Amino acid sequence: MLNKVLIPLDGSELSERAIAYGRQIIAEVGQIILLSVIDIPERVPMAFYPAMAPVAADDSLIEGRFVPQAEDYLNEQADKLRNAGLDVIVVTVVDDPASAIIRVAEEYDVDAIVMSTHGRSGLSRWLFGSVTSKVLSVVAVPVFVVPIRGDSP
Repeated sequence: MLNKVLIPLDGSELSERAIAYGRQIIAEVGQIILLSVIDIPERVPMAFYPAMAPVAADDSLIEGRFVPQAEDYLNEQADKLRNAGLDVIVVTVVDDPASAIIRVAEEYDVDAIVMSTHGRSGLSRWLFGSVTSKVLSVVAVPVFVVPIRGDSP
């Protein structure tokens, strides 16, 4: 059993499946760190995402709306785990997802990361990369990747 497990969540049902896997590998007195990363691109390609251009530049919108929403979401997930007797920390950051996951894993000295992958392939994977692949290539702790298909444990 592990003492500290990081579980990055993006609000999707797929990412939430990692919680069940994380619960299976955490020690009874272990700690789960739930992480939400708000990814705001520095430069928004206007031709592709014209509606996002004002959002990318408006820090007050990020701090006033997106961060509280992410914190509320994480606290809902954390409360479910706390009600089951688990020790949970919630962390919300504005950053590149892979960089944030790597940094938080190091800051909290986690024993493992449990995360899902969205299973992009082809052109979208080439354009956007894979957060999971980036994390796997850098961290020095085990990364448990939740399968896209199949039932949760």
